[in-house]
Amino acid sequence: MRRPEHYAHPVFRKILIPVDFTSKNDRAFAAAREVIHPEQGEIVLVHVVESLEDELDDDLRGFYRKLELRAEERMTETLGRLGVGAFSRRGQVILGHRTRAIVDFASKEAVDAIVLSSHRVDPDKPGADWMTISYKVAILARCPVLLVK
Repeated sequence: MRRPEHYAHPVFRKILIPVDFTSKNDRAFAAAREVIHPEQGEIVLVHVVESLEDELDDDLRGFYRKLELRAEERMTETLGRLGVGAFSRRGQVILGHRTRAIVDFASKEAVDAIVLSSHRVDPDKPGADWMTISYKVAILARCPVLLVK
C-alpha cells in the first residue's frame, strides 16, 4: 500500500486491529504499518472469542476458557508476524459479542483508528453484505475506521 504524497508523516499513534488469525489479517497489518507513527506508535491486536450467551454457567465457562487459551497462543504467534518497526505492539483476547466488544475495546483504549480486513461487496447484491462485522464496526466506532480489502 502506497501512502499518498500529501501525507508527509504517519497519521496515527494508536491503532487497533481486530484479528481472526487468518491470512487476510496480513493486509490490515500492512495498511497499519503505512499510517502509524514509526517511533511513538502502538498497534493493539484484539481477538474476540464469540460468546453465545451473556451469562455463562460453569460448564460453558470451562469451554470458553479453553478457546481463550488457544486464542492467546495464536495471538503470540500473530504478534510475531507483525514485522519490524519501532512501534510497540501488544495483543488482547476478550470474550464477548464481536462487534460490540471491538467497538467498546476501541473506546476504552482510546485508539486513534481501527484497521480491519473486509471483503468486497457484490455489486449485484449490495445490501446483502451490509451486516458484516467490519461494516457494523465502521458504523458504530467513534474513531476513524480503515477497511482493507
